[in-house]
Amino acid sequence: MSLIRALSKELQARSDDSLRALFAARPDLISPGVPDFAALAARASGRVSVQRALERLNRPQMQVLETLHLCTNTDTGHSASAPMLKKLINGSTLASIDKMLHSLQELALVHRAEAPHGAPAGPKLRYYLPVGSLKDVIGIYPAGLGRSYTELVRLQPPFAQRVVQLVTELHLSGAAISPATTPMEAALSLQHWTATPESLRRILDSAPERTTALLARFGNWAMGAVPQAQRRASVLHEAADVGPVDWLLARGLLVPLDAAHVELPHSVGVSLRGGFVIEKYALTPPVPRLGSTSAALRRNAALGAIAETLRLVGELLYLVREQPLVTLRSGGVGVRELKRLADGLRLEMHDAGVLAELCALAGLIRLDVDSSAWVQPPQLEWLTLPRQEQWLWLVNAWLASERAPSLVGQPVNGQAATPALHRGTAGSSINALSAEAQRPDAPVVRKRILEILAELTREAGAADGQAPVLDAAAVLERAEWSQPRMARRFSSLISGVLAEAEMLGLIGSGALSQIGAAIAAEQPDEALGILGEHLPAALNHVLLQADLTAVAPGYLAPDLTEKLLTMADAEGQGPATIYRFSVSSVRRALDAGQDAQSMLDFLGAHSATAIPQPLAYLIEDTAARHARLRVGSAASFIQSDDETALLELLSNPGAAALGLVRIAPTVLVSRSAPRETAHVLRSLGLSPAVEETDAAGIRLRRTTALPGSVRPVYSAPRTAPPDADVDAQLAVLRSQSPPAGAAGHPASAPGSEEATQLGLETLQKAIRLKQRVVMNVVDSLGNSVRETVVPVAVSGGRVRVFDPEKETERVLSIHRIIDVEAAEELLQ
Repeated sequence: MSLIRALSKELQARSDDSLRALFAARPDLISPGVPDFAALAARASGRVSVQRALERLNRPQMQVLETLHLCTNTDTGHSASAPMLKKLINGSTLASIDKMLHSLQELALVHRAEAPHGAPAGPKLRYYLPVGSLKDVIGIYPAGLGRSYTELVRLQPPFAQRVVQLVTELHLSGAAISPATTPMEAALSLQHWTATPESLRRILDSAPERTTALLARFGNWAMGAVPQAQRRASVLHEAADVGPVDWLLARGLLVPLDAAHVELPHSVGVSLRGGFVIEKYALTPPVPRLGSTSAALRRNAALGAIAETLRLVGELLYLVREQPLVTLRSGGVGVRELKRLADGLRLEMHDAGVLAELCALAGLIRLDVDSSAWVQPPQLEWLTLPRQEQWLWLVNAWLASERAPSLVGQPVNGQAATPALHRGTAGSSINALSAEAQRPDAPVVRKRILEILAELTREAGAADGQAPVLDAAAVLERAEWSQPRMARRFSSLISGVLAEAEMLGLIGSGALSQIGAAIAAEQPDEALGILGEHLPAALNHVLLQADLTAVAPGYLAPDLTEKLLTMADAEGQGPATIYRFSVSSVRRALDAGQDAQSMLDFLGAHSATAIPQPLAYLIEDTAARHARLRVGSAASFIQSDDETALLELLSNPGAAALGLVRIAPTVLVSRSAPRETAHVLRSLGLSPAVEETDAAGIRLRRTTALPGSVRPVYSAPRTAPPDADVDAQLAVLRSQSPPAGAAGHPASAPGSEEATQLGLETLQKAIRLKQRVVMNVVDSLGNSVRETVVPVAVSGGRVRVFDPEKETERVLSIHRIIDVEAAEELLQ
């Protein structure tokens, strides 16, 4: 029976509660909905869905599943039971194996099967088979073990050519190995020679000194890098000082794959593990050794980080509003622009890049497509919100974003870079706000890291007034146990995520803060309440001093900070920022449209002390000397001796688009180019003469207005579909179910999800067994044609087939295949 149909039958027999649990654990199975159990089984057996399900399994579940995969054969229907798996998993019990198999069955990753021929059977002895796509998802090295000698002979032609000679040399040298005449016989001889830990131990008794240490490197993975891996090594011409690599190659204990890689065969790997597939099996996660800090220190550090981040975001928005961040042609913000931003914020360049990324993913700055620069959107709502709501805005955007801010500045070819980044040049680094910092899995990784932090904090059970300190190593160790299939993703992002969480106050002094625990539990209202209670209110005053400085005694309100930055330069870092007044800073405020009296009034209203005389003199004196010369911009000018005509033109609504300004009784300036200005004037019935000069004007490119900011809302990765969707799906499934006891299976509709998966299952099985199939194919004219072919490979929506009658190979699109049936004849 087809594996998909067997799974369909099992799913149909489940209770509604069991199906609800399945949909909660694998929500993609009913998104979108399925018409019947056959389609549900087909989707549950699909490669993408199985891959997602495996990413949620913990280490013991994965170990049992991989062992089951190695013990079974889905092509022949050879199944396995818990007692069979127990023999291959060191430290396991029948009860624990049964529990793991039951959990995997509940997830529709395995299903019940008949006992193999000759195996003991009974009502309490259950046999299982995994879903058919598991082999493709797990890969060629399940449990970190290599392929068998017979498979290596079949798939590695150089080894197949060498293996008979290798076995002959071993036999001539006195090794207890049977001679062989064909590559497959030689492979079986090597397999039998290394089949037990005792036989391998006898082989290694005469090995060079460092051989055991070398083999220990293959403890978790079967493939390794070795220079000149395909060099010939012979036991008949072996020197006394032979190296461990040559010694292992000469005996076939390592098999060369290419010029630089070798593989440890399956039987050798199992024997090195003492005859077990799984050498270390534990049902409980490792418990890390954690330090501790005081709860007060944790709270103060978290609140300080939040206040500092909000202050820096406010300053960054002011700097971007004054001078947008220009991007490179290749994308992202270059080093020069980032250094300018870092200097303005008094930060390191990496920290400035992370802050810019945070502002961008929160929508506080946006890329203007016309100017290719990052600008602040007009009427930004964030600036008017209370401080705790500003913080929640940033946290929500960070949780939901598919960008990893901490990748800024890291090498493009570094470990933390995404696979797509390897196209970059050697030595280059990831620019801020560039595509290289995109990580689609970032939201899932962040959410899981916060959950692990909460788990470890609960398990630590610190004393009153204390909090456990969590580091990247402890979090990664737990992540590798709880989700081993995602370990590489965690390792590349975990340090950056923890640093970003600390910047947002989710972590304080190395410990998960109260608001961090609330966010991890998806309770943002509770986090807002805690923050509103403990975060100090923003100050609305400064201390003016006689040395032309203003000292902020705490965190200032954003509007006060923005006004101060227009007339003074910020110095230092931290809450007690110093703002220094100078001739250039006061002139900057005057250029922005302020005057001496408005600046003095503003400082008087927001100063806890009287305005020092030196500061008042500085402002008044600079203002008195300001604007004696005026500089403006114009694209063209209009000159006429008729002042009355110019006044009429200035008041004419038809000329409003020109932006006319009178700078002299007989001269107007326009913001439009000379020819455009002349065109408008002619449309008003005038006859201007155009004078083209090198100084005809400078066109200023204006940034187009961006849409109003949209407040980001965090939507956690869905862990379970809504109850209404589940109820509706169950109703559909039950209504389509055949009556109990009905025999056979209904035919699959061509083009349906079930038909597609059944066809792929048949093709993949035929490829492994080298079996002919009969395909019903639609040709280019739309006609249906039945063909008998041998499938060779399936990839990318296409199947490569061999036509025995025409003795040719060709490629067919899977969507053109109506149905596939296995032929009875097997190729010899």
